[in-house]
Amino acid sequence: MAKIDEMLRLMVEKEASDLHIYSGEAPVARVNGSLIPLEPGREKISEQDLKMLLHEIVNEEQRHIIENDLDLDFSYHIQGVSRFRANYFFQQSGMSAVFRRIPEKIESLDALGMPPVLKKLTQLRKGLVLVTGPTGSGKSTTLAAMIDEINRTRKAHILTIEDPVEFVHKPQKCRITQREVHTNTKSFAAALREAPRMDPDVVLVGEMRDLATTGLTLTLAEMGSLVFATVHTNSTAKTIDRIVNVFPQDERDKSRVILSEVLRGIVSQQILRKKDGSGRVVAMEIMTYTSALPQLIRSGKASALVSLVETGRTAGMQLMDDSLEKLVKSGAIDGKLAYMRALDKKRFESYIGSGQAP
Repeated sequence: MAKIDEMLRLMVEKEASDLHIYSGEAPVARVNGSLIPLEPGREKISEQDLKMLLHEIVNEEQRHIIENDLDLDFSYHIQGVSRFRANYFFQQSGMSAVFRRIPEKIESLDALGMPPVLKKLTQLRKGLVLVTGPTGSGKSTTLAAMIDEINRTRKAHILTIEDPVEFVHKPQKCRITQREVHTNTKSFAAALREAPRMDPDVVLVGEMRDLATTGLTLTLAEMGSLVFATVHTNSTAKTIDRIVNVFPQDERDKSRVILSEVLRGIVSQQILRKKDGSGRVVAMEIMTYTSALPQLIRSGKASALVSLVETGRTAGMQLMDDSLEKLVKSGAIDGKLAYMRALDKKRFESYIGSGQAP
């Protein structure tokens, strides 16, 4: 057993989502959104000891990457305990790491309490569906549940391209191919170029992080696959602007046309601490396809998408502020927190102080 496993087991026992290990500091864990000591009284870890601890669970090639690139992402598994997404990096005090716990059990959309419209998005046969939000907002969990829904209900070939592979999907009705960047393929772009030759029905792209990945993802959706991908944005309008603005100025009109033809849904989410401190809940903005969407994208009127979502509530659409207000009114979250996370601050001014809806 690797020496670091003891810390990771303790992290799981505390039901923490993340473990932070910094050179010259005692390890801390994130529990219900707050960082706390992993273990009271635990000594600080020197950089030399931490390097030995971290190097024990990586291979020679991964050590070469961290030494040359100064960053490394990979997955780590402790049998019977959990999977972890590991990030090694350097900062002022030296080599450090953050481990994120990835549950071995994939929860269904129903078990997660997701809106029914997300299940409808999994029933599409082609197009692009984006799940967006900041780091730590639960995008991977939502996508895993959506892929699992397809795996349980359709006969199809699902291809995932991730860095690293987080949730491991076992074949049910579907054939599953999971490719990890730097382990099974050189890059997102290389895997996406190969994807059409692998005859996928559904493709999951871990992150649209650059021009090449974004362009190839749009092309794959244009070719007829159902493509799921993530973007680090917090609303429908910002997501569309982010994708278009990745392209050079002279290619943006063309990218808008392609995006308008393939986009079928955007789910933007964020995680908030419950008012009683017992855990966290998800707030979501959801936009699905309507006949008006392509023209709004092509014309560059991303701000008009707010009205599109408002008029689509009967079809399961909702604004982020709608979701936040529901959580305040139900007593799930504090009114001040909702105000801080809201896009329209004025709408939530009356909730500050009382902590709940008047």
